Amino acid sequence: MPKYLFAYHGGSAPTTPEDGKRVMQIWETWFTRIGAGVIDGGAPVGQSTTITPAGVTANGGANPVSGYSIFEAADHAAAVKLAQSCPILANGGNVEIAPVMQM
Repeated sequence: MPKYLFAYHGGSAPTTPEDGKRVMQIWETWFTRIGAGVIDGGAPVGQSTTITPAGVTANGGANPVSGYSIFEAADHAAAVKLAQSCPILANGGNVEIAPVMQM
């Protein structure tokens, strides 16, 4: 089955430890619903830096990545449907998906 990289962008960070626990529970519930399709649950990421031939941009540029996961899905349409249920969408963020190429 094809694998897809989900790159998360944006979303607001929890402001209290209680909010952090609540958000983690939402993500854990989503991963549990997906089941064996979760290849790598990934993680949030810290502040990014973008490197181009023209130089270095602090803070990741215009749309920095905020986390990632890798999932299996039957096809692109199934990956899109899965992304449409992602918790980050309810938190002001978005999901970029791309097939992981077999090498």
